[in-house]
Amino acid sequence: MKLSLAVLSIAATATAFTTISTPAARTVSRSVVADEVFAPVSIRASGTQLEAAKQTPHGGSLVDLILSSDEEKAAAVAKCTKELQLSPRQLCDAELLMNGGFSPLTGFMDEATYKNVVDEVALPDGLIFGLPVVFDTNDEDLSPGDIVLLKDGDRDIATIEFTDKYLPNKAYECLKCYGTSEIEHPGALMVATERGKYYMGGKITGLNLPVRDFPCKTPAEVRETLPDDVDVVAFQCRNPVHRAHYELFTRALDDALVGEDGVVLVHPTCGPTQADDIPGVVRYKTYEVLKEETKNDRTRWEYLPYSMHMAGPREAIQHMMIRKNFGCTHFIIGRDMAGSKSSVTGEDYYGAYDAQDFAKEKGPELGVMPVPSLNLVYTDEEGYVTADEAKEKGLSEKKLSGTKFRQMLRGGEDIPEWFAFKSVVKVLRENN
Repeated sequence: MKLSLAVLSIAATATAFTTISTPAARTVSRSVVADEVFAPVSIRASGTQLEAAKQTPHGGSLVDLILSSDEEKAAAVAKCTKELQLSPRQLCDAELLMNGGFSPLTGFMDEATYKNVVDEVALPDGLIFGLPVVFDTNDEDLSPGDIVLLKDGDRDIATIEFTDKYLPNKAYECLKCYGTSEIEHPGALMVATERGKYYMGGKITGLNLPVRDFPCKTPAEVRETLPDDVDVVAFQCRNPVHRAHYELFTRALDDALVGEDGVVLVHPTCGPTQADDIPGVVRYKTYEVLKEETKNDRTRWEYLPYSMHMAGPREAIQHMMIRKNFGCTHFIIGRDMAGSKSSVTGEDYYGAYDAQDFAKEKGPELGVMPVPSLNLVYTDEEGYVTADEAKEKGLSEKKLSGTKFRQMLRGGEDIPEWFAFKSVVKVLRENN
């Protein structure tokens, strides 16, 4: 049963609450990166945007808003007249603002910036940006000019100096960013039921990074671990890594788009996501055991404090932009990346290749090369091969649905090793 559209607390015409297959995006007037930028690192000319794995951050420089000394932090806190507890989603956004993951942003978006990103997939200066980053509240007493201490429990995270306060058109935001304003979409449901009535823009001053069960290095720290002279291919996931995922991101290094000796950065999101997803802390434990089991020099593992929107094509751009700030030159785009289904009908909100197509369109402007993922299947005769190869050779495919896997997991049945790593299954059972 649908929730009342009044939940959105805005006036909207009935036609605003319809589903469209892809998010609308207008062309942004901005210079396009030349084709040679996407050549492998080893043959790029000096001076190109992606001449090294530690590529130029989005907007030109990596933002770092975190104060370094205790004296500076105490002075910043002394200016605050109010305190607010951050929600889990706000905490992720604040961290990525503080550490430069959302470079070039230096705070939560004001109304003009918010509207431009919603409409144009870009900041007001034309720089591509996938989704709005907003501070939401129901507090009627918060006003522009207020300086507020943002906390996570007892820990001081940041201060924010609010610049404006506005009533967003949430139905329109969802329609543009998610392709639908139906609240059967998890992102639209989040906007309707989790976010406050108002959005507020504000400049962030960082005090302390959150303490998490999973360690999240800053973009600067991750960049220090990456090689200077090879391509870095990012792999985003929000679920435990099973055999097919592992084959997918290791084989991506053999793609013609990736230069010799490239490395893959497995960079899972461990923040809030869909309600029925495995909790972030459990996912982190599965990644840690797999990292040890499959250790090799060409695979790196780090963790991202990001809250998922399940926004399909628009979120693919957001992920590419963030990984650019972490030093990645390439990004693996899976089928139906960041996709979602209606909680009522079970129908997909996006086509299987919508995210890939949008990433290919925007990749040159963004300065990150999308690497389409292989459609792999497991066969009795040759193990994992592409679906086309299996069909061409008449190989016998084995299939196990996610639903069946979860049933077997709960029932204590043996999980075939071609589908899942034993170490991952063990963690999932211990934390079920």
